[in-house]
Formats: sequence, C-alpha cells, structure tokens
Amino acid sequence: MFRSIRHGLFAALAGFTVLICVGYTGLALVISYVTEDMLVDRLLAREADGITVHFRQHGEVKPPDLTLIRVYRSVADLPPEVEGAVTAGFQRAEISTDTGPHYHLRTLDLRTPGGGQRLYLVADVGPLLVVAKLFQEVGGLLTTVALGLLALALLLAYLLSRRLVAPLQVLAQEVRAASVAAPGKAVRFSASGRRDEIGYLADRLGATIGDLHAALQRETDFTRDVGHELRTPLTVMQNALSRSGGAGAGAFAGGNAGVGAAAGASAAIGSADAEQLREGVSEMRATVDVLFALARAEHIAAETFDLRALSEERLLRLVEDEGWDTAGLVLALPERLPATGNRHLCGLLLDNCLRNAVFHGGAGCRLQLAFADGTLAIVNTVAPQQPASTHGFRHGQHLLLRIAAAMRWQIAFDAVEDGYRVTITPTI
Repeated sequence: MFRSIRHGLFAALAGFTVLICVGYTGLALVISYVTEDMLVDRLLAREADGITVHFRQHGEVKPPDLTLIRVYRSVADLPPEVEGAVTAGFQRAEISTDTGPHYHLRTLDLRTPGGGQRLYLVADVGPLLVVAKLFQEVGGLLTTVALGLLALALLLAYLLSRRLVAPLQVLAQEVRAASVAAPGKAVRFSASGRRDEIGYLADRLGATIGDLHAALQRETDFTRDVGHELRTPLTVMQNALSRSGGAGAGAFAGGNAGVGAAAGASAAIGSADAEQLREGVSEMRATVDVLFALARAEHIAAETFDLRALSEERLLRLVEDEGWDTAGLVLALPERLPATGNRHLCGLLLDNCLRNAVFHGGAGCRLQLAFADGTLAIVNTVAPQQPASTHGFRHGQHLLLRIAAAMRWQIAFDAVEDGYRVTITPTI
C-alpha cells in the first residue's frame, strides 16, 4: 500500500515531540518531589545539629526551633505509623498516611559519659508539601497549558513536514506523469533549478528517463524491423524450396528467374541437401517467431485458456505439416486443463517441444502427453537406428526456457531410458 513520505515524517516529528513533552514533564515532577524531600531533610538535619550542640553544652535536650518538628524519647510515644517504621529498623524514613499527616523520621543518638540516649525527630510536613497542593489548585490550568503547547508543537511538526516534503511530492508526481508520457518528449522537472540534493536528483532522473525512452524506442524499432525484414526473405526461401522439391528443376525453366534459380540450386545440391535446407529455413523462421514473441511478451496480457485444447491443436498441426503417424500417440490429459499464461507463447512452447520430439524420435517414435500433479509431461522415444547427424535434444532449450520464464512457468528436460522427457509446470 502506497504511503506518503509526508505522513511518515509527520509521525516521526509528532512522536519525537510527544516523547520530549512527556519526558520533561516527568523530569519536572521528579525534581519537584526530590526538592521537597531534600528541604525537609535539611530542616531535620539542622534541628538535629542544634539539639546535639545544645546537649553538649548544657547537658539537656532543648525543644526544636520549628514547631512542625517534635522530639520523642520513647518508641511507645511515637505515632502508630512512625512506630511501625522504627520497629521495622528504619532510622530515616518518609511515611505517608491516608488520614492526612505526612511524616519524616530521623533518629538522633546523643553520647554521654555514662552511656547514650536515642531521640526520634518526627516532622509532620503536610503543610510544606506544596507540589501536591499546587497540582490540586492549578492542575487544570497547567494541564490546559501543557495540552495547548503540545498541540502547537504538533501543528509546527505538521507544517514543517509539509514544507520539507512538498518538493519531493511534486517531483514524484512529475516522475509518475513522465513515466506514462509518450517517448521522444523532452523530460525536465520543475526542481531541476534547485541547488540542493533534490535539484541534483531531478536532473539525474530527467536524464535517465529521457535515455530510457530513447532506448525503448530503439528497441521497439529494432523489434519491428527484425520481425519484418527477416520474416519476408525466410518466407520467400521456404516457398522456393518447397516448389523446387515438388516440381523439380525443369519446371522452372520458363518461370520466375529468382524462383527458378533457387529450384536449380536445389536440384544441383541434391534432394537430401534440399530437404535439410528446407528444415533449416523452417527452423530459422520458427526461431524468429519465438524471439519476436518474447520481445513483445511484456505487452501481451496473461489469460486463462484450455491447455488440452491447445495441445490437441498443435498435435493436429504437427500431423499436417510433418505427416507424422499418430499411431504411437498416447494422450492422457483431463477433459479440461485450465492454465494461466500467454496463449501465443504457450503455443510456440508446445510446438517446439512436439517438433523436437518428432524430429529426434523419428517417424516411428512413440509420443506421450500426460498431466499429473500439476505437471504436463511430454515423453518421446528415440529409435536406436536414428542417424547421428541430428542436432541433439539440447537444440532450442535456451529459447524454451525463456518462453517458460516469460509466462512464469517452469520447464525441465530429462533423458529417460529410451528417449527424452520434457516436464512443463504451468500456472493453474
């Protein structure tokens, strides 16, 4: 799914803004509460020092200077919450209660010549807890101000992301329009005049798209020219060889000079060589057809067709063109065999496989077409007396692999005990 880079940048900036706000808010709360605790602890420490100095000078415990601090000589006299903390072994503690008081405890040991005395300094610091009261009194205002600042930060992040990404979005739209424009038209983007990375990118993209259009146009012209300039002379040569083989050289004595010359050449080199020439011309024509189809494959949409019907059609054409005897044919295909691909390319693939099988197997070869486990298998036998002058089964494999790859099919070639097998895995 397409997602704008502006949305991603805004999400990143917004997340970073929210993270900073939450982090600094938490840090401010921590500093406020720590400051309160440090203030109370300094007050207790100051009272403890004053009591210690007075005890050393006068031998008695003076009352605290601050009224919120009280001195206890016995654990039993302590408030219940503080007594529990002392019993638990704490000498310094902060005790919160649900009833309202908030105690801070500090233990003070006074040394005397006859022993020692332990005092408990307890401060009820509820009136000094300004942070909690501050949030109670002006918490709504602080929350409103914080949300307003956060909204302002998000708005700035949105405007900043929009401003930063706008040139890239314009460039993307222009590139999208240039990709479907007619080849040959000059490609120049509005950001080409910028003196930054976006300007450099626009310049390079414009030059690259222009070169690509030119290359595609040259390839289209080349494919069209090859398809016309090679097919025409190959057809003329094939027709001339076919007529010369059927009528003989003398039949062209008063005919067309070019055709007569081809017929005379065919008679001069012998019927076997003429037959080999005809096969070579047919093979060249078939190769040109395959290459031309592959060159145009990306412009032909895939479709769903019946692979069995197409196989039977190619078998009938093989019988008509080659005069092959169907006595050795075994057809084990389902009644309907739907496949997804390009019908024309598939026809060329089957035609080449079947003609290779008949060519290498000989006139009396047994040919089997079977479909099982999503794979079409074409198996042919090869007679032991086949002449060794054949081209070999690997002839044309590269083109067959390219045809299968163009349709996203798979094809494999294997030698069996008395022949060869081609397995085709179509897209069902």
